[in-house]
Amino acid sequence: MRADRSTNLLLVILSAMFLQQTFATLGRSVPPIIAPVILADLALDPAWLGLYVSAAAFSALVFQLGCGSFILRYGAMRMSQVALVLLGLGMAIATVGPAVLFLVSGVIGGGAAAMSTPASSHLLGRYAPPRQAPLVFSIKQTAVPAGLLLAGLLGPWLTVVTGWRGALLIPAAGCLLFAAMLEPLRAEFDSDRVPTQAFRLSDFHTTILSVLGAPELRRLAFACFAFNGLQTVFTSYFVVALTELGHGLAAAGLVFSIAMVIAVPGRLFWGWLGSGRVEPAMVMCWLALGMAAGSAMMALLGAHWPLVLVGLVATVLSATVMSWHGVLLAEAARLAAPGQRGAATGGVLSFGQLGGLLLPLVYSAVLLTTGSYGLGFTACGLPALIVGIVLLRAPRDHEAR
Repeated sequence: MRADRSTNLLLVILSAMFLQQTFATLGRSVPPIIAPVILADLALDPAWLGLYVSAAAFSALVFQLGCGSFILRYGAMRMSQVALVLLGLGMAIATVGPAVLFLVSGVIGGGAAAMSTPASSHLLGRYAPPRQAPLVFSIKQTAVPAGLLLAGLLGPWLTVVTGWRGALLIPAAGCLLFAAMLEPLRAEFDSDRVPTQAFRLSDFHTTILSVLGAPELRRLAFACFAFNGLQTVFTSYFVVALTELGHGLAAAGLVFSIAMVIAVPGRLFWGWLGSGRVEPAMVMCWLALGMAAGSAMMALLGAHWPLVLVGLVATVLSATVMSWHGVLLAEAARLAAPGQRGAATGGVLSFGQLGGLLLPLVYSAVLLTTGSYGLGFTACGLPALIVGIVLLRAPRDHEAR
């Protein structure tokens, strides 16, 4: 009976966090997907999209470093609701008009969306069997490509039907509605909260030191830097790159969405592989080398490329740069101190947000210097190559010890 209850609770929280992550990803991804229309309406250069993305990443960095104490105090389910509400408000603010408010919306939405992952990791870490954690986390993280798929399909369509402001307001309403739907689950899933937990500014410093002080977590942190940075560049600039090469927004969004479909079985496969079949560090090594190779292929991107060929390269990137999350998050939760799963995953992910902050700026610099959209992807893939080499050595060092 107890085993059945545990299984039922796992299924409930997995379903809830899957939908939560889907809404969070949809809300954060729609603005970059429809960026060509927004940039044209606000008379901004495409290279300035990097500022919006980097502002969102900086906000995410701060939120993830500081959310651990709030998760303990108010509960991971409550903080999931807060993340969705803030995300909805951020998208609504973007529709007011001035470019500065659009930048502010990126700060609010980026931080809110980033907070959803540590909260869901805290919950899944409580209910997932340790051996199956990589697969469970990977199933939940398939919500990210699902959200990106919806963004790629709905964003351009809603932009045509309602304008870009309507394309932001409709997902914003969805985030607010689902936040309200999570309320009945709080009694069970926030039962471990610690009302006396205090937030201190030193929590930022403590979280960073706890990650950097452990070699295994430190490797995960630098892997997350490279992986998330390249993912941010891919999701932010791929559609813009295609439209600048002469393809229509709808066609570019369709190619992007089809590539996102590959990330769903990709995440499940890597999670299944890392659940007792291959050491998770080796799985992440293969992913790192694969995404470095895919980003190098983007250097050949040109106006003469047919959409089918572009789609094949996007598929390689989607199967790697969009598919690492479950294995890495499960490892971070496994290596965390008791009761600190949210803080540990937040600390590791904060390095990912640092990558999301810096690599889009690198991409913008390469774009402004060379005028090439492909070379920017290649430059941003170099950290993944380094991580792949480091992780290739890590299992051997572990076996030696």
